[in-house]
Amino acid sequence: MSSIRPKCLAISGGVGGAKLALGFAHILPPEQLLVVANTGDDFRHLGLPICPDLDTVMYTLADINNKELGWGQQGESWNFIAALTQLQGETWFALGDRDLATHILRQQLLTTGASLSEVTRTLCQRLGIQHELVPMTDNPVATIVQTRTGESLAFQHYFVRDRCVPEVIGFEFEGLAAALPSPGFLAGLQDPDLSAIVICPSNPFVSVDPVLALPGTLTAMRASEAPVIAVSPIVGGVAIKGPAAKMMAELGMPQSALAVAKHYQGRIDGFVIDDQDADLKSDIEALGIPTIVTNTVMLTLADRTLLATRVLDFAHQLSTTKTPS
Repeated sequence: MSSIRPKCLAISGGVGGAKLALGFAHILPPEQLLVVANTGDDFRHLGLPICPDLDTVMYTLADINNKELGWGQQGESWNFIAALTQLQGETWFALGDRDLATHILRQQLLTTGASLSEVTRTLCQRLGIQHELVPMTDNPVATIVQTRTGESLAFQHYFVRDRCVPEVIGFEFEGLAAALPSPGFLAGLQDPDLSAIVICPSNPFVSVDPVLALPGTLTAMRASEAPVIAVSPIVGGVAIKGPAAKMMAELGMPQSALAVAKHYQGRIDGFVIDDQDADLKSDIEALGIPTIVTNTVMLTLADRTLLATRVLDFAHQLSTTKTPS
C-alpha cells in the first residue's frame, strides 16, 4: 500500500461507486475520506423516502450489503413484500424487511425537521460507520429519463419497473436549479487540505452528472487544488454494472472508455481505464487528459483497495500540475 495518505472526496453512485468507496475506506482513516452519494434517483414509494445510491454506499461501508443482489441488505427476508402482494399493493420496487427499517426511520427523522444530511449521519453512526458519508444535496432532485416514445419516466420507473427497456434520448434533473450542495459536500470541496476528488466508476449520465451539475459544484472543484480523477465505468465496451453502455448506444455514443472521457472532458484532470482498454490510452491523452491503465474490475476487497491506492497515487502525481481557476 502507498505511504501517501491524502484527504480524498469520492463521488459515488450505487454499486460500482460503493465498491471503490469501500476500497478508500480500507486504506484511509475516517478523517481522510468523505464519500458523496448521488441522490438524483431518490423517490418516494409507499409513502417512504427511498435513497438507493445513498443506502447502497451506506450498507457497503457497514459491510451489511447484499453482495449477491448488489442492492439491499444481506440476510434479507421478504415478508413485507409477500404480504403486500397478497393485498395487491404496488410491489414493483422490492423492499426487504431489513431495508424497510431504514426507510421508516429516515421518514420519522425527516418528519422531525432533520435534513437528509443529518438523517444520514444518524443512520451511519448507528450502523457503526466511521467514515463520513453525505448526500450530494439536502434539496429534492429527481432524475427524469426522456424516452424515444416521448414519455418521461422517473428514474426508478425506468430502471426498476421498466427494467431499462425504453430507449433513452436524454435526461432532466428536476429541482436541480434550486438545489445546493449539502453542507458536508461543499465543506469537503473547500477543504484546503483536500488532495483528491475522485469520480467513482458510476453511470456518467444518471449517477455523476446530477452531482456535478449542482449549482456551485464545478466552480468549487475548479477552485480546489485537488485534481479531479474519474474512473471509467466502461470496460472493454461493457458497463460492469447497470445500463450505462445501453444508454450510450441509444444516445449515439460509442460504448467505450474513450467516449466516457470525452463526456467528462473539461471537468476532470485525470482518467483511469482498465487494462482491457490500454489501447485507448493515447487517444484519451490526446484530449488533454492524463490517463493511467490498471485493473478496475473490482471482484474482491483486494481489487478495491489496490484500485483505490492506484487512484490516490495518480492524484499525487497530478497534484503538481493542477492550477486552481
